[in-house]
Amino acid sequence: MVLGKVKSLAISFDCLNDSSLPVYSSGDTVSGRVNLEVTGEIKVKSLKIHARGHAKVRWTESRNAGSNTAYTQNYTEEVEYFNHKDVLLGHERDDDNSEEGLHTIHSGRHEYAFSFELPQIPLATSFEGRHGSVRYWVKAELHRPWLLPVKLKKEFTVFEHIDINTPSLLSPQAGTKEKTLCCWLCTSGPISLSAKIERKGYTPGESIQIFAEIENCSSRMVVPKATIYQTQAFYAKGKMKEVKQLVANLRGESLSSGKTETWNGKQLKIPPVSPTCFL
Repeated sequence: MVLGKVKSLAISFDCLNDSSLPVYSSGDTVSGRVNLEVTGEIKVKSLKIHARGHAKVRWTESRNAGSNTAYTQNYTEEVEYFNHKDVLLGHERDDDNSEEGLHTIHSGRHEYAFSFELPQIPLATSFEGRHGSVRYWVKAELHRPWLLPVKLKKEFTVFEHIDINTPSLLSPQAGTKEKTLCCWLCTSGPISLSAKIERKGYTPGESIQIFAEIENCSSRMVVPKATIYQTQAFYAKGKMKEVKQLVANLRGESLSSGKTETWNGKQLKIPPVSPTCFL
């Protein structure tokens, strides 16, 4: 008798939107299928799925213990958002290799549907950073007697929407700043900036209209710029690691001494970055 073989094991999601990318929010039902293709006939103890959402943080710092002794301090932390397990075929226990309770799968392609609900509480948006990540995934495991299990993991995206139509995020933002440049004992005139934007909260893909006036009374050439920085803060063991990353910028015209430039709604587009979240 020729034993059958597992040709492929795959996971597919039933997408909620028109695109092929599985994107969900808190409270949504995640559904899909485990697709199994075998050649010949195989005996199976179980086919299981394990779904999990979690945030992980990890970084290292060098420490000096004195007497020319140095060591590395590890900072790690993990937060779990949900943990779901289900048996699609067979039974829960896989610790024996008896022939009892085995299921026969014949040659060909087979589909096994799965479904679970994400927690109703707000979830952190999927994220990949320098010192940590927020990930959501589904793992399928096929267990057979006397053989190592066949495993496959596939990630899906969680996007937690933020309501920007709140008074605190709809309020206009404005500010002024003046800077005087010095070179040794010589003092140059000031560079003055006043700027405002229509509101505090924006979504990825939107453009921020900037209204500004820049006056250069110094003796140097200056170039006005507007930038968006994403600040990533990672927390572990009571410590924080912060990373600032440039995500968008805008340059104006070079201003020689005594010149002024006015921005009447100059647009700075926000790229498709993860929204602000607090873990």
